[in-house]
Amino acid sequence: MTNAAANAVTSASARTALWFDLPTEAGRFTLSPVKPDRDLPLIGRWMNDPDVARYWELAGPLERTNEHVRAQLDSAHAQPLLARLAGRAIGYFELYQAAEDRLAEYYAAEPDDVGVHLLIGEEDCRGIGLGSVLLRALADAVQRERPRRVVAEPDERNVASVRAFTAAGFVAADPIDLPEKRATLMIRPIPGEGT
Repeated sequence: MTNAAANAVTSASARTALWFDLPTEAGRFTLSPVKPDRDLPLIGRWMNDPDVARYWELAGPLERTNEHVRAQLDSAHAQPLLARLAGRAIGYFELYQAAEDRLAEYYAAEPDDVGVHLLIGEEDCRGIGLGSVLLRALADAVQRERPRRVVAEPDERNVASVRAFTAAGFVAADPIDLPEKRATLMIRPIPGEGT
């Protein structure tokens, strides 16, 4: 990961597209900026998968997915990313500057905290431990570039997601009540420090 790419999640003043190319035990994991013309149909299909829709709540016509992704693209503190494993598109990630996000109203955010949302869209990639492998690789890369926490807020009902974050080195903090869900705040501490 280049410094410019890593800094994109913490610098609203000079937005740079994020790119990640990470080796994992499951294969080469890449994250690249979402290109709406190319990626929206695929992301829309994933959002309409019942297992994804249960937690993302973006099922419906492609316009609904488009509105969500475009809001991320227009945001000064977030970046939507397409995840590929060994060249195959398998999921959708969002990285964001947590202190600039509404999440900061619900926990003691630190200025450099990086937030992550993710979905594994391809059904055959779920339930096999892949989420934790990808989360660990991404969090390691973010923290290698600069010591900082990585945070997430999966729906507390999404036991598989909480389990994946835990296996990737995140620690469950207090539950938080967001307008749309009761979430488990997950924090991956700076290596060598506590949450």
